[in-house]
Amino acid sequence: MKQQVLVIIKPDGLIKSLTGSILMKLSEAKLNIIGAKVVKPSRELAEKHYFHMKSKPFFEEIVQYICGQIHKTPRVLALVYQGENAIKKLRRIAGSTNPEEADPTTIRGAYGRITTKGVYENVLHVSGNLEDAEREIKLWFTPEEIVGDIYPVKEIVKEKTNALDWA
Repeated sequence: MKQQVLVIIKPDGLIKSLTGSILMKLSEAKLNIIGAKVVKPSRELAEKHYFHMKSKPFFEEIVQYICGQIHKTPRVLALVYQGENAIKKLRRIAGSTNPEEADPTTIRGAYGRITTKGVYENVLHVSGNLEDAEREIKLWFTPEEIVGDIYPVKEIVKEKTNALDWA
């Protein structure tokens, strides 16, 4: 089944210059990248992304982690992959969420770690299922930023919207 999946290379992956290695490993899945951008995650975006972990004691740490506050680099690389069984393929390549339990041949097994404070620095996020993938892609991307139509869209008129433009 053709699926879409959100992948985020987290701040620790970027600060350790692992982007090329991670992308090369992900390319083994033979999927298409249909969206890609560097994002400075806001606290609001991070909280929406991790809303299902709001009651966990480590919620504040994961919000700070993805916002780049722990690594002093407020950026991530967000990607949308598409293809047959994309979620299963990329989650297998990514490895277990806990880097210590991840197979050493996976991305998290090779590059992840658990800090002395107990924070999982697992280098990347991969959507866990179809519902999460759709919710996450819609959080991180607008329809214009995706190549192709993957979800229904509607045309809207935005008035009085402030935006930055090149001077």
